[in-house]
Amino acid sequence: MGDIDIRIDGKVGRITLTRPQALNALSYEMCLKIEAALDTWRDDDAVAMILLDALGERAFCAGGDIAKMYETGRSGAFDYGQKFWRDEYRMNAKLFEFPKPVVSLLQGFTMGGGVGVGCHGSHRVVGESSQIAMPECGIGLVPDVGGSLLLARAPGRLGEYLGTTCARMNAGDAIHAGFADYFVPEARWQKLTATLTSTGDWTAVDQFAETPPDAPLCDIQPDINRHFAGETLGDIIRSLRTEDTEFAAKTLKSLGRASPLSMACTVEMLHRLRGQDTIRAALAQEFRFTFRALEHSDFLEGIRAAIIDKDKSPRWQHADMTNVPAMDVSKMLMPLGADELKLEEELA
Repeated sequence: MGDIDIRIDGKVGRITLTRPQALNALSYEMCLKIEAALDTWRDDDAVAMILLDALGERAFCAGGDIAKMYETGRSGAFDYGQKFWRDEYRMNAKLFEFPKPVVSLLQGFTMGGGVGVGCHGSHRVVGESSQIAMPECGIGLVPDVGGSLLLARAPGRLGEYLGTTCARMNAGDAIHAGFADYFVPEARWQKLTATLTSTGDWTAVDQFAETPPDAPLCDIQPDINRHFAGETLGDIIRSLRTEDTEFAAKTLKSLGRASPLSMACTVEMLHRLRGQDTIRAALAQEFRFTFRALEHSDFLEGIRAAIIDKDKSPRWQHADMTNVPAMDVSKMLMPLGADELKLEEELA
């Protein structure tokens, strides 16, 4: 079985992440196996729908397995990371555009790469333990795997807030923000799974769903909309600094932990994406950043501080959050020419 278990169970194509000891972190090989299953099941009449789940109580998928990416990047070999992201994003697009219903059961941590697998389906189920986030700015990256599209579609300026602060969402928040659709108590997931596999009837999810818990983000949505409405990261920081409130203080503290370059690029990406609003536009824009990330962003330093040395003291390129030059943002997001993400031809 290894790190992932792919099989047909009754009328359902099952994809189960099976490395709970690593919080089901997504490896390159796992991405390729998920894509292969999608290709196989797309036109298979024996498969009525897909069910995505994971072993363990702590996480559906806490993110991508980036250890090798760090090692190769440190040695100056940037092609491994670029290939990883290119192929992962192709899988993300196939999931998003899959023509059959896709149900995902998202317990515990669903973050980063886990969002790219679990939050692009048609029936995204959360429970009591669910914690969903796009924490990439905290390690010098940007929200990717199509997550930028979810952020751009979130109500008001919630996308900018979630993308830059790396805030975690509970089940109610995730539904409010558009990262999930249904709340089903986790004690009923086993019965839901049995119903789906025996019938292939995805409408069973509606029958199992209950009223979600409160969404704390709703309470602070007015503050988020007011302070995160600026055109740039600097505008957001300056707005927060004009107000002596608990929200402003907590938010500035969260922003102070993340990479200024990553946050500035995230704000710009979401603004651009709202005018395009497609998964392919989102992934193409994300790839412009990640293609350059190992060489030009704060990514390697962010991984060093958070995961390798664990000193939690990254030395970012830009010391001042209010003054990330527009040219630096443009350099990370400009077209890649021949290296652009070509999902159109690869998905054909």
